[in-house]
Amino acid sequence: MLRNGLEPWHLMILAIVVIVLFGSKKLPDTARALGKSMRILKSEAKAMKETDVQAPRTDPPA
Repeated sequence: MLRNGLEPWHLMILAIVVIVLFGSKKLPDTARALGKSMRILKSEAKAMKETDVQAPRTDPPA
């Protein structure tokens, strides 16, 4: 089916489609918002891991 997956020319076509759809003026704002969302997601995931480590689960008495 798909042996090579994503090749460089696929990325070029995808980039062209994104530029045509969103326009070159909105791309920096979109990239900035995506980066901010990724930072928030990473910090929340890290906080969840730290909370899990600090408060180990205990089984309630039967």
